[in-house]
Amino acid sequence: MVTISLCMIVKNEELLLARCLDSVVDLVDEINIIDTGSTDNTVQIAKEYTNRVFFYKWNGDFAAARNASFDHATKDYILYLDADDVIEKKDQLKLNKLKETLDPSVDSVSMYYHAGLDNYGNVTLKYRRNRLVKRTRNFKWCGDVHNYLKVHGTIIHSDVAITHKKEKHSVSRNLDIYQKKIERGDTFSARDHFYYGNELRENKKFNRAIKAYESNIASEDGWSEDKFFSCIFKADCFKMLEQPEEERKALIESLQFSKKIRPEMSCRLGDYYLRKKDYASAIVWYNESLSIRTDSNQWSFSFPAYSSWYPHLQLCVCYYKLKQYQQAFDHNKKASIYLPDHPKVIYNHELLARIIE
Repeated sequence: MVTISLCMIVKNEELLLARCLDSVVDLVDEINIIDTGSTDNTVQIAKEYTNRVFFYKWNGDFAAARNASFDHATKDYILYLDADDVIEKKDQLKLNKLKETLDPSVDSVSMYYHAGLDNYGNVTLKYRRNRLVKRTRNFKWCGDVHNYLKVHGTIIHSDVAITHKKEKHSVSRNLDIYQKKIERGDTFSARDHFYYGNELRENKKFNRAIKAYESNIASEDGWSEDKFFSCIFKADCFKMLEQPEEERKALIESLQFSKKIRPEMSCRLGDYYLRKKDYASAIVWYNESLSIRTDSNQWSFSFPAYSSWYPHLQLCVCYYKLKQYQQAFDHNKKASIYLPDHPKVIYNHELLARIIE
């Protein structure tokens, strides 16, 4: 059986750290906590789980801090988590089995990252990350913000998921880091333009976000998946700016990079036609979303709502507008599988049940 070192960088995580460590303490052989300047009880909590608590002077570079945390590992493999991550019970069992059966020649194991959950426990955003890496390969973290591990060699894909349960969100921290890069005159990579656009969009700076996404799309290098979502998120910005035709063009543009229709694009086109009261066209695009088979090994962002409850709820609206009440009722019922107590689902059910009777 292989051994695992857990490596974490933390700062002022007294509210979350114990929850994270409780979910992983029985699965790893070593816990390394690297504190970057906590002023609360984070260090004391960490010491309840391990005597391997280290200190790192924060310099604003997440990649450097993560690389420093890896330097303390002594076991076969390194697992990294953030304080607001947890490993759910079912995934603890999967990880334990993986640990017992992992071939030591494997360089990295990718795992799902459930980066968002709704109030019903449905995953709202997921993607894969190289999560368990062989220590002796000395893989390094790269990037100023939204860091990534530069991994190569033998990589296997597991069905283990790490679940992100963030309690707070710093809406401007990453944006400040990018602003400092601009002030220093740093050259932005295609990836930088994409994630800078995301930060601008989340901070409601839509016109600037569009320019960042267009810089990503125009770059000769960069990942096609980032370019696909640059188009998708650019469309979202145009929607917020009430420029529907530019929104539609951006959605169609995304096909250049996906090479096929994907739920994130087709549901948004459904929304576009629904707002125009072209219900027949909207139905076509929502049904397209439901017909697409998702790739379980997809590395880029995946938003499961667009291939599950969301198109069903929107189809309910479309069929109601067309006075096809039974079909509206049926789609609302399918949406209720995912959102059983959602006010809209309950309202639709009561309204349509009265009409059908």
